[in-house]
Amino acid sequence: MRPNIVVFLTDDHGPWAANCFGTAELRTPALDSLVSNGIYFRNAYTTSPVCSPARASFWTGMYPSQHGIHDWIDEKRFPKKWLPERIPTLASLLHDGGYRTGFVGKWHCGQSWMHQPGFDFYIGENKDQYPHRGQCKFHDNGRDVTYVGQRSEFLTSRAIDFLSDTSDKRPVFLFVGLTDTHSPFSDHPQHLVDYYAANPLKSVKVEKYTGKATRLPGKMPAPAEHERRMAQYAAAVETIDQCVGRVLDHLTAIGTANDTAVLYTGDHGHMNGHHGLYYKGNGTIPQNFFDESIRVPCVWRMPGLLGGGSKSQSWVNHCDQFETILGMAGVSPRLNSASYPGVSLLPFLNGMPETPRDTAICEYGNARMIRTSKLKVINRLGVGLLDEVYDIANDPRETTNVINQVRGRDDHKSAMKGLADHFRNYSSDGFDGFLNQLPNHNGGEPWSAVSPS
Repeated sequence: MRPNIVVFLTDDHGPWAANCFGTAELRTPALDSLVSNGIYFRNAYTTSPVCSPARASFWTGMYPSQHGIHDWIDEKRFPKKWLPERIPTLASLLHDGGYRTGFVGKWHCGQSWMHQPGFDFYIGENKDQYPHRGQCKFHDNGRDVTYVGQRSEFLTSRAIDFLSDTSDKRPVFLFVGLTDTHSPFSDHPQHLVDYYAANPLKSVKVEKYTGKATRLPGKMPAPAEHERRMAQYAAAVETIDQCVGRVLDHLTAIGTANDTAVLYTGDHGHMNGHHGLYYKGNGTIPQNFFDESIRVPCVWRMPGLLGGGSKSQSWVNHCDQFETILGMAGVSPRLNSASYPGVSLLPFLNGMPETPRDTAICEYGNARMIRTSKLKVINRLGVGLLDEVYDIANDPRETTNVINQVRGRDDHKSAMKGLADHFRNYSSDGFDGFLNQLPNHNGGEPWSAVSPS
């Protein structure tokens, strides 16, 4: 029997931002329960530390240099279809494979206000993902609707509506894309903001920025503003946790919890004073690949609580989730398997011994990164843009670029070969971030702000 599958993929949710992820001041009972009863992947990474390309990787199982989205998309300014029609999405594959497919929340891969292919049920953002509370506009299965209230409450209620339709006997795939943890840091439930203003996240330390960026969109604000933002961000985390709890409770109430695999993850990470910055990869120009930008929360809860309470050390990313979900569903991708860089986690989730991996590769436009347990190397395309090498084993906070040291030069040479081999296999004509003139996505792309000459 194929399982139901529910995916929560949130926006800007830092890999540190839950009680079970190490921030003890946060009240996150639903996420804590997922970790206690599921399998927690401590080394989960994004393919790109910014919204749209990371989400496109989840839906296609491919890197940005394969699917062509390299930065966040201003969908109002660039309202085209971004994903190539030749690349089937996870939704289309599951739908054609016999699943009833539902979507609520953030799409952000182009034309979010249109009912995306492959979904039986689709609630998307209508031109904007803001405000968090107020007059919130959606595309709801062919109708433009306005909900007055908390955005995530509406989306969670509609997710529950989708799950409540048990007349259709097909297995269910549901995607819930909540955005509470994305800026602006405002309009979250006041009682939660007041609680965290009185009980701040003291374990989240503000660090000094030691990099050499030419611009800092994520520059640390004044202390009072930082405290205000942190109370709002913590309230957003707890709000998401409450929404997750509502969905999980509903699965129990309708008797399908034991038949449902649940994934909680994020599109990329978030910095809240980490490294002396806010935001993610675009918190600096040139773009950064700090661990808090590229790491994501990742927990699987399997039917029957198989493997509950265990922790994986293997390094995984969104492309692996694509393969894992298809494997659960018994569905094969339409393209040649060599096109897909991901590896299914299903054998491990089903109780087989883990095959550990310890390498992460990310890209963001004209910059690429490879990270292992011992080092991180960043390769940048453009005159005047310097590569970086960090001795992660001895400098985990990435404070000193050692590229000009002998070991750093050797590590850089070896990493360049690893990156070249990866993108030789996983890039497509016209989409490779290093070989092509990248299109405008929002008018402020990092490769435009610091352009090669």
